[in-house]
Amino acid sequence: MPPDELAAWLRLTLTPGVGNATARRLLAAFGLPQQVFAQSASALRQVVTAAQASALLQEPPGLPAQIETTWQWLMQPGEETGGPQDAAVTRSIVTLGDENYPPSLLATEDPPLLLYLMGRCDWLQATGWPAALAIVGSRNPTPQGQINARQFAQALAGQMAVVSGLALGIDGAAHEGALQGAQPERLATIAVIGTGADRVYPARHRDLAHRIARQGLLVSECPLGTPPVAANFPKRNRIISGLSLGALVVEAALQSGSLITARLAAEQGKEVFAIPGSIHGTQSRGCHALIRQGAKLVETAQDILEELRLPASRPAPAAPAPSTAPTVSAPPPAGGPHASLLTALGADPASLDALQARTGWPTPQLQAALLELELAGQVGRLPGGLFQRLGAA
Repeated sequence: MPPDELAAWLRLTLTPGVGNATARRLLAAFGLPQQVFAQSASALRQVVTAAQASALLQEPPGLPAQIETTWQWLMQPGEETGGPQDAAVTRSIVTLGDENYPPSLLATEDPPLLLYLMGRCDWLQATGWPAALAIVGSRNPTPQGQINARQFAQALAGQMAVVSGLALGIDGAAHEGALQGAQPERLATIAVIGTGADRVYPARHRDLAHRIARQGLLVSECPLGTPPVAANFPKRNRIISGLSLGALVVEAALQSGSLITARLAAEQGKEVFAIPGSIHGTQSRGCHALIRQGAKLVETAQDILEELRLPASRPAPAAPAPSTAPTVSAPPPAGGPHASLLTALGADPASLDALQARTGWPTPQLQAALLELELAGQVGRLPGGLFQRLGAA
């Protein structure tokens, strides 16, 4: 993109009082941003308010510095500040009028004016935007929820990119699973972030962001330098759903932001999928509400591929049964010392008191056995002193 064209797009996005909807009206009326800024005040007032027309005729504060920062960011190879340099990782900006703009996002009600991209832009240019599925869920998932997100993403990565928001919990597990299932020279995962593309939030996902850049894409509509602002995270959910054929909600409370993504996906005519969970778990209630509203209950990745009419490239792992059937990734040998405890635990979270009542074991023996199973990865410790059996059947 030539510098003068980039400057005009940045000016349009940074003009105070001019949001996406107003900017799209201006572009529809006058053409590219350069033509918008060539108009007289009277011509602009035919499309926008007098206050907006006045703002458009003035240079936004800090515009020259933002143009310079953005141009330098585009010209620098490698990953964001602090990351390792990798020549395969490149940067790009696609605009609403660009032929490389994602078609599925363009068809939504509120497409962003600009998308800042960092990662394997060469793969994107070679094959176009891939078929993708959003995988979203709680920032505070159960251990089983994290396992489910990772396994579903890994199984799906052979056929489609996994889109999520780089948040803690289910988002991070979905990105990790997609990277584990990555195929050569195709985007494994797309992280839509709520900060500038030159920042990583949360900080503990810095390494994950670097790995995504090497096998996928980081995407943002926020100007460079934008810090974490609460209002930007729900806003980016429309991009997550807009880039995807559908959305899978792994775990979510009733007031979860993941339900915003699911609602947006439904409004965009996309498929919504949900994994059922324990009737006693607060993190299952959002998924159960979605299922009651018409979301498709799924137990395996194959369920999603069949619904989207995509072939499976590998066996898809099953999700745990939603009732009381035992579900472990590596069942203990028959007659093993803790087999009866795992049977007593079942699939729902249980307290120490409940397990003691079920097994009749003394407290020290029960605590020691739970610790052994936790260290073996067969039991997870949840908030509130609860324990949950892990793994897929």
